[in-house]
Amino acid sequence: MSLVVVGRVAASLALGSVLLVGCARFDDSASSPFTPEPTLHGANIDPKKPSQSPTSTTRPSGPCIDPDPAVVATCLDTTGGLVALPDGALVAERRTGRILKVVPDQPPVEIARLDVDGSGDGGLSDIALSPTYNEDGLMYAYITTGSDNRVVRIAEGGSPKDVLTGIPKGSSGNHGAIEFASSDQMLVLTGDAGNPGAAASAGSLAGKLLRVNSPVPGRTLTPEVAVSGIGTAGDVCRDSKDSIWITDRTAAEDRLQRLGGDGVVTTMWTWPDRPGVAGCAAASDGVAISMTRAKALAIAAADPTTHAVTATPTLTAQDKYGQLGGAAVGADGTIWVTTVNKTDGQPGPFDDRVVRIPPPQAGGGGPD
Repeated sequence: MSLVVVGRVAASLALGSVLLVGCARFDDSASSPFTPEPTLHGANIDPKKPSQSPTSTTRPSGPCIDPDPAVVATCLDTTGGLVALPDGALVAERRTGRILKVVPDQPPVEIARLDVDGSGDGGLSDIALSPTYNEDGLMYAYITTGSDNRVVRIAEGGSPKDVLTGIPKGSSGNHGAIEFASSDQMLVLTGDAGNPGAAASAGSLAGKLLRVNSPVPGRTLTPEVAVSGIGTAGDVCRDSKDSIWITDRTAAEDRLQRLGGDGVVTTMWTWPDRPGVAGCAAASDGVAISMTRAKALAIAAADPTTHAVTATPTLTAQDKYGQLGGAAVGADGTIWVTTVNKTDGQPGPFDDRVVRIPPPQAGGGGPD
């Protein structure tokens, strides 16, 4: 979950299947995806309110202005991936293909727009910034096209380039996620395209966690399969100890899995009641998981040595914002989440939204 500083370049440029609008450069000279993440259980975080107050003392009123000060952006279309920034976040709209920068008390700014097939659960699923964005200005996106699911790269002032194509597309199971494990290795989580058999097949890219080394457009890539048997893909996130965390949903249960540095994947927690695990945000002491059906944010505390999750994840903000989709951890430990109420939920007048949720204090806990 990259922490970067965002700048803007006022430009608009038609790029065939991708339209870049106000294409921005993000200066991450002060941080990178590989610096230690903050803890999720900060002792100074009040679980009842955001750790940072809104910049204005009086909350304005009007259309698309949620009275809740924890809400950063409103009236978005169904959201996809989320990247936290020091002053805000980047959020993807799954069906429209838009990428927006959102900042408290400011209207969203469109950074880019991709031509996607947003039918079913497809579209713009996730976004990630290059580990060296301040040098190369690159952004990556997991998208659904008319023929497949794929990862594309967007360079400032250049045409979009395919990085990994041919990921199977189905009537469901098209959601995917991307994350960088290192400066030259991308992780790509793919859904099963509605076919659990494909997830188990070595000959299919569906239902896998893939390692893509040196993701350079135009170069023939042979992804390495790190994990097979993924169901409906949730998210992939990395902590400061090089553990890779994966969320997915199967017909039997929802899962939180961990891929260790030794290449061994371990199921860390399961939910037989299938609460709809979605986005994840990993820190040094646990993982925050957005949930759709449970309409809550789950905090799974992990042992700092063994990484084991031994206690039932704590639910917070349950039934407060509806179905949650994306998740990212900010520098102060506050979790940024997105809602997905417009897809199959019951949207309110301000949906869909980006919200800041403080995690429970250490040792504290149940739902709000």
